[in-house]
Amino acid sequence: MGNIKLIATDMDGTLLNSKGQLSDEFYEVFKALQDKKIIFAAASGRQYFTLLENFKEVSDEMLFIAENGTYVAYKGQELAIHPLQREMAHELINRARALGIDIVLATSKGAYLESHDERFQKEVGKYYIKYEIVEDLLDIEADILKVTLCDFKGAEENSYKAYQDLADQVQICVAGEIWLDIMANGVNKGTAIHDIQDKLGITYEETMVFGDYLNDLEMLQSAYYSYAMENAHPKLKQVARFKAKSNDENGVIEKIKEII
Repeated sequence: MGNIKLIATDMDGTLLNSKGQLSDEFYEVFKALQDKKIIFAAASGRQYFTLLENFKEVSDEMLFIAENGTYVAYKGQELAIHPLQREMAHELINRARALGIDIVLATSKGAYLESHDERFQKEVGKYYIKYEIVEDLLDIEADILKVTLCDFKGAEENSYKAYQDLADQVQICVAGEIWLDIMANGVNKGTAIHDIQDKLGITYEETMVFGDYLNDLEMLQSAYYSYAMENAHPKLKQVARFKAKSNDENGVIEKIKEII
């Protein structure tokens, strides 16, 4: 592991514990990584603005993979962006409306909602600190990064199946029990890892990643040192080369400490 140059980790269910908290050791470990010139990246379905706030003490030195790989920034500078075609985004929105599923339109300027449902807004607030409620999502003109559905009936069993006929046109990703993310075709956290590797001169063998859910699958396939958390989805454990303790046992931090 002495050749590691990039460590990327998912947030919820992976780096964060079940209460959504960072380990007390995180900043000490982050400093040790800096000393060894190892880049640390947070890879999440969360928006970029939320990630900046989550890591505000060190955000100027971090790499962020936001919105499930559609937006990548390092030290405050944009590295890559993969927007969704507007016409397709509108198709996705109209279909969700017909299904009665709440929608988050994630853009480069922030997120937009058109539902006033309090339960929905409470869930959105966990991952999006910059959002606005508008009358019509179809009127938004900013670059669209993804269309996210908040499906209280269960994303994997309900809305995911309702969009399968579009699977050859867009990237459909179950991001959590109630979250379905839809991005441009072929765009995911793995795409973002490849962007970073290409632009920063980092190889597959120099990359370490951690994940717990289905939206981390391609990211794990993009690194030799791929870790599934003990609490990970069974399909992710089949893909990962290695395993880490659960998020409530500081699995990510413990593995990183092994290399520093």
